[in-house]
Amino acid sequence: MAIKNKSENMLYVIFLAAVAALGGFLFGYDTAVISGTIGSVATQFGLNDVNTGWYVGCALVGSIFGVAIAGKLSDYFGRKGVLIFSAILFSGSGIGCMLSGSVSDLVLYRIMGGVGIGVASVISPLYISEISVARFRGTLVSLYQLAITVGFMGAYLVNYAISEYAIHMKALGIVGGFWGKYIVTETWRGMLGAESLPALLFFCILFFIPESPRWLVLKSKESSALKTLRRIYGSEQANEQVADLKNLVQSEEKSDWKILFQPGFRIALFIGVSLAILGQFMGVNAVLYYGPSIFQQTGLSAGDSLFYQVIVGLVNFGSTVLAMVVIDKIGRKKLVYYGVTGMIISLILIGFYFTINKASNVIPPITLLILILVYIFSCAISICVVIWVLLSEMYPAKVRGLAMSAAGFSLWIGTFLIGQLTPWLMTTLSSAGVFWLFGVMCLPYLYITWKLVPETTGKSLEDIERMWLKK
Repeated sequence: MAIKNKSENMLYVIFLAAVAALGGFLFGYDTAVISGTIGSVATQFGLNDVNTGWYVGCALVGSIFGVAIAGKLSDYFGRKGVLIFSAILFSGSGIGCMLSGSVSDLVLYRIMGGVGIGVASVISPLYISEISVARFRGTLVSLYQLAITVGFMGAYLVNYAISEYAIHMKALGIVGGFWGKYIVTETWRGMLGAESLPALLFFCILFFIPESPRWLVLKSKESSALKTLRRIYGSEQANEQVADLKNLVQSEEKSDWKILFQPGFRIALFIGVSLAILGQFMGVNAVLYYGPSIFQQTGLSAGDSLFYQVIVGLVNFGSTVLAMVVIDKIGRKKLVYYGVTGMIISLILIGFYFTINKASNVIPPITLLILILVYIFSCAISICVVIWVLLSEMYPAKVRGLAMSAAGFSLWIGTFLIGQLTPWLMTTLSSAGVFWLFGVMCLPYLYITWKLVPETTGKSLEDIERMWLKK
């Protein structure tokens, strides 16, 4: 039953969601901070192209491993306990990278941070979903995606600030001592090490939030679950929620992963896995990762290309805020329809831009920037936010973590593939062909959403689970 009581303690719920969303901030920071360290690390350790690529991409290996184990760990040890584990990984990664004496050490600690990314990418939105009230769940889970974009921006700002500070200190001749080594002469140490500060904050503040009440009910700890739910809803509604979840769980004969292969739930699993991997082949990460290179193909300088990419990042952030505001009003499916339609149109036009400009640059680069901003806006208000919301609310309580790991694993595999294939595709298909390919990949995403995805806006997690059981 959907809880419609309007006297919920929303400030408390927002606090819990914001704490869990810090995992998304660390996800974004750890992913983006590497961009400011590549040149200096490669120079200091004499890395060739292959070794440099491994230094950059090794965290993704950790992420794939982290997402594979996160769900099972959270179903066994609890959501809060696994979030604490991710905070330890982020903290250890930041400190370890800062103190590394060799590239092997760097890679080891980068992989450790990658495991933290994979764990956080599953458990942070999962925890938020399980503590949210139904009518605001989409907005609250979207905090996670917003935190990722803030993490990206935070990494870029820290990289810039440390770089500028180092230039200033060198001009003053202050380059010695501990501070000089870790901030001035080897700036990459400070950039990577700065992650440990928000990671330690995340670790400490996690001890002030409760375990997910839905996980507690599954573990027959109703009294602890009621304590949290009463603080959110009051006694009457809390008792109803606990009773509703207990009845639902007891009605399910199968346990563990076998639940996911019941007729209804296997559709939910297919939706999660297919949308997660298809979303990566619709181009958003290609634009975010290779944006400067794409802009330089128009004749822009490296500096102007980086400036254009900053604008792309700002639009991505603003669009995510807008999505948070409207997702529980418009609904998940309508956002996908509107956003993916905008993506298809902009991708087609970007392809024509490169086709027309192939012979001579008759169309100014600002046109490409506008088209890419339309694409990023369309993507950020739809699939970037909706996928995390859907994955966190579609699956049965008994194996919600395990199911999210399966879908999250496919998402990270898609991220890895698109990161590896984009340069080859740009050469093989041309820039126009790549963007048209991204546009074609939008069509199955729309079809699956139209035919298979139910509208979950405003429904409780128990109502959504019961809906799949009826299938």
